[in-house]
Amino acid sequence: MKESYWVHRRHHLGTMGGVLQGLVLLLTPPLLIHGCKPIVINTWNFTNATAKAWEILRQGEGTAVDAVERGCTVCEELQCDGTVGFGGSPDETGETTLDAMIMDGTTHDVGAVADLRRVKGAMAVARSVMEHTTHTLLVGEQATRFALMMGFPEENLTTPASVKMHEEWLRNNCQPNFWVNVSPDPTTSCGPYQPSNASKNTKESTAKEGGNFSQLNHDTIGMIALDSQGHIAGGTSTNGVRNKIPGRVGDSPIPGSGAYVDKFVGGAAATGDGDVMMRFLPALVAVEGMRAGLSPHKAAEMAIYRVAQYYPDFMGAVVALNMKGEYGAACHGIDHFPYSVASRETDVVEVKTTSCVE
Repeated sequence: MKESYWVHRRHHLGTMGGVLQGLVLLLTPPLLIHGCKPIVINTWNFTNATAKAWEILRQGEGTAVDAVERGCTVCEELQCDGTVGFGGSPDETGETTLDAMIMDGTTHDVGAVADLRRVKGAMAVARSVMEHTTHTLLVGEQATRFALMMGFPEENLTTPASVKMHEEWLRNNCQPNFWVNVSPDPTTSCGPYQPSNASKNTKESTAKEGGNFSQLNHDTIGMIALDSQGHIAGGTSTNGVRNKIPGRVGDSPIPGSGAYVDKFVGGAAATGDGDVMMRFLPALVAVEGMRAGLSPHKAAEMAIYRVAQYYPDFMGAVVALNMKGEYGAACHGIDHFPYSVASRETDVVEVKTTSCVE
């Protein structure tokens, strides 16, 4: 038998020995921790959502999956910051559409919906996708049709507030928007647009990346919950970004981007400029950082730094939680990023802040 490739190549590896050891570490899962201390962490200071999830974990009346679903649903019902749930972030036609995802770290099952229309409970619909299909993601009108089959009511997601937002946007010549390299000039005019002759690699096309996002216009509540049985779950819910092009989907319903959980390691959730962040799978990067031995804070920092290398003006943040109940966060483009935590250490919801990576 021929000698193995790695034995044959050993004399060429030199300093790569440490890298190989790291790969072995990444491929060798640690033991699953039982008897965990329950904890919930979520992006932003959406404390009502945290409190609902913590109530479920503290009383032992549900699993980590239950906590994430109910916690994020509270944010949908309360229309957190206008960035979650009905009546917020209308698209260019004035319609509010919803994205959501839920992931079970024990089974690695995922359910998600994107561009969901006329159904308010996006997180609950996402869980139905996880529990009643072998699919991962349903989108658009077909996602709505599925929701109606599952017994969810069809409702109008428009409110007086979202109508006002849309009307003001139209009066402002459709500013801001997400078009580049089209005519008429999207910085001064509404559409309909046609492709222009400008190169898509010009400064004008890249300068808008991240420019339409802020603390009141971003993707997601992202939540991670760990229950006393050692089960971990994660989820996201959002109405996307205001004035988006119809059909746009951000990072929230994408596993590894909006959120990611692994029963051997922990979980992470991202928020901010979903168009940019989904290109880097920051939640997955943070989890893999923890798998390699980084603290949750350092793992979140690494995920954020990777995005910032390419898009130094982007706005976003990552929260991370390991199976020991240790947590951390990192951000970019925000003065101080607030996130919410509840655990047995305090038995109340606390809002933490972290300063951002430069």
